Amino acid sequence: MPQTIAEKILQNHTREEVRPGRIVRCRVDMVLANDITAPLAIKSFRAMGAERVFDRDRVALVCDHFTPNKDIDSAEQVKTVRQFAEAMGVTHYYEGGNVGVEHALLPEQGIVGPGDVVVGADSHTCTYGGLGAFATGMGSTDIAAAMALGETWFKVPPSIRVELYGTPQPHVSAKDYMLRLIGEIGVAGALYKALEFGGPAVEALSVEGRMTMANMAIEAGGKVGLFAVDDKTVAYARRAGRSGNQVMAPDAGAEYERVVDIHVDDMSPQVACPHLPDNVRAVDEVAGLRIDQAVIGSCTNGRIEDMRVAAAVLKGRRVADRVRCIVLPATPSIWKQALKEGLIEIFMDAGCVVGPATCGPCLGGHMGILAGGERAIATTNRNFKGRMGSLESEVYLSNPAVAAASAVVGEIVHPSHL
Repeated sequence: MPQTIAEKILQNHTREEVRPGRIVRCRVDMVLANDITAPLAIKSFRAMGAERVFDRDRVALVCDHFTPNKDIDSAEQVKTVRQFAEAMGVTHYYEGGNVGVEHALLPEQGIVGPGDVVVGADSHTCTYGGLGAFATGMGSTDIAAAMALGETWFKVPPSIRVELYGTPQPHVSAKDYMLRLIGEIGVAGALYKALEFGGPAVEALSVEGRMTMANMAIEAGGKVGLFAVDDKTVAYARRAGRSGNQVMAPDAGAEYERVVDIHVDDMSPQVACPHLPDNVRAVDEVAGLRIDQAVIGSCTNGRIEDMRVAAAVLKGRRVADRVRCIVLPATPSIWKQALKEGLIEIFMDAGCVVGPATCGPCLGGHMGILAGGERAIATTNRNFKGRMGSLESEVYLSNPAVAAASAVVGEIVHPSHL
């Protein structure tokens, strides 16, 4: 029977027949958690009587959310994770100078990759679908069980096929494709479904762009966001130190619950307005809104490709005096590459605050909390009420070019208007 990408990956990890709606038990290739979710998982792990993780090389603990530790509580959280990692002999533990935003760090380290089944105690685990991995977020109790057993169960999701056509205009990128899709189908439009992306515009995307789109599958309610494994994916995986990965595509005749066509030729940069990611408008429809802060980074748009886009806009320009522009390269490797290419100097000359590889303000953590009445434009993935600070603040989501241009002008603007 012809299979979708989601069905193929799950079938390779179970002895049971895979079909939509069926519950199957699957082996997992990687289990991950962070400094917020891991302590809860560790508590459950111990409560269930587990003594060892199933495989010390297949558990990743990344302390990226409230680090460098912002207060005593966050320091205690990290201490709990550190001590557990030491006791279990966990190979992939990241904290100080080696830590990065988990969903940028693990792909570049080759820890996750094509064809894997990955479960994580973080909703944006779906990012790895950009590499052709069935990757999804779970609650900390389920993650505890996966750490102990090396397996978990899934209800096989039906798939929605998203076909993207055309050639984008300048300053339009993967983030805009995904915002357009979420705006069209809504935040529950793919609830517990697999979003499978394809078409000429997808084939032209870099692997980094694909991860940006997969990252926000959860913003449409998706269980996973998946891309075929092509030569670009295999090359990326090899550079990250992985071997044995092969191309993988859906079978001809695979069944989809729905097909959504998106044409990008005439698409403008998209902006998600408060307070949901599906409240999407073309940038010119919201142009002129004054901003207090711009954030460039996160597991959505903190990769080197994003840094280059933002730097191209900011080069030779200055951030508006009353605007705080915060740039957070997502991993130490990205930080070093940005330094090597002169991007860090461009950011600093423009008046940006360049911070460490951390999630920072994305989840209202630290390094950029909004006060009441303030407005931010950010390359992050969520703009819920109070997401970045005060319940009386507002967050607008955009691509890196729009965020950088808006920081210069002091209000939301199309980059071509600079």
